[in-house]
Amino acid sequence: MTLKVKLNDIIEGMESQSDETNAYLDKKTGMVELIADEYINAAEENLPLEDKPQWFSEIVQVAKQILETDDFIPLPSLFDIDEYTIMEKFSLSIPDSKLSDELYYSIKGKGAFRRFRKDISLHGIEADWYTFKHETLKKIAKDWCDKNNLTYE
Repeated sequence: MTLKVKLNDIIEGMESQSDETNAYLDKKTGMVELIADEYINAAEENLPLEDKPQWFSEIVQVAKQILETDDFIPLPSLFDIDEYTIMEKFSLSIPDSKLSDELYYSIKGKGAFRRFRKDISLHGIEADWYTFKHETLKKIAKDWCDKNNLTYE
């Protein structure tokens, strides 16, 4: 029997990642675990946990399971998601060619994310952006589920 996962949990896990935090799917429960590098490092180094708070020890135990078992699958990483490319595709999808060009060129160079957020706000298309981004993440999540033989709802 294949594990059935909630697609929204996968998408939320993907969105919650950062440079210091990664998301994993627990194949036994279908739950998404978000684990910071700090806990993975503690598990790798096998740090003594007696003097740590219980919550810290519990997270390190999950990190050990991630490292030592096949019970967890890493979700698509920030590198796999590539929000910059999503912004680029969104810019090119705008039917108004003038606005499309403005958005496309605003994301070139340093400060691209800040300028993009400012421009979509200025033009009142934030809702369009978030819908586009969500649909793109949904496709990435579905492809990831298919690749890992997971069914989703």
